[in-house]
Amino acid sequence: MPTTSSESIFTPQRLAAMFPSDRADAFFDALYGDAEDGAYDIALAFEGEGENGMEFSFRLTQRPGHCLACNLTYGLPQVFERHPVIDLPGVVAKIASAMDRAEGSLRWRLLPTREMSRTLHVIPLLVTFA
Repeated sequence: MPTTSSESIFTPQRLAAMFPSDRADAFFDALYGDAEDGAYDIALAFEGEGENGMEFSFRLTQRPGHCLACNLTYGLPQVFERHPVIDLPGVVAKIASAMDRAEGSLRWRLLPTREMSRTLHVIPLLVTFA
């Protein structure tokens, strides 16, 4: 299957640079005062593109020895939208930059958390062209 132009732009390495893995620890440190209390790691993934935009996701992967319970993740879209450590506007600005688009040319919204498995929950990030 051929890759799309967006797939060649949004490589795993670039996505990790846009949303570094240590941001999960910073998020839990801000929430709980200790990163060790965090139940999951957070990674940004590229899911695909459509005519009017692209879909990314925040992949929440259970940490060893912790429980990734639904009650921990279902309210996260509202938290992620506002939390300065997650910095969604900054992430979207990096997406715009990677596409050589002006920062204000993209709109974004988070969809409700999806439970993919007991150890993986996903928060879809829809990015559309303004």
